[in-house]
Amino acid sequence: MASHEEAVKNTVDALIRENTVIIFSRTTCPFCGSTKELLDRYNIPYRAIELDLVENGQDVLAYLLELTGQHTVPNIFINGKHIGGFSELEAGFRDGTVQKLLAEAKAEAKAEAAAR
Repeated sequence: MASHEEAVKNTVDALIRENTVIIFSRTTCPFCGSTKELLDRYNIPYRAIELDLVENGQDVLAYLLELTGQHTVPNIFINGKHIGGFSELEAGFRDGTVQKLLAEAKAEAKAEAAAR
């Protein structure tokens, strides 16, 4: 049987892998709100995991720190790639990194669908 830490790691890794855009967030965090508003403005669907509302939120945050070196939220991943927080997301929109990652995810999804 997997330990609690292994279960958290497996869950987080699966969330990152299975969601084109995922935000590990807190409901009380203003930068998390700004992140969601920015994605909403561009009609980019995302999944948000509110770490202050889930039972193992502190454990998820601890694993994210181990995985990314980032101890703050929002902690954003696009197409499996760690983006960082809100400032990095904004910069990624400005330099085209976000758009490129989203286009790659769309192309991968199309290829997977065609292979079925």
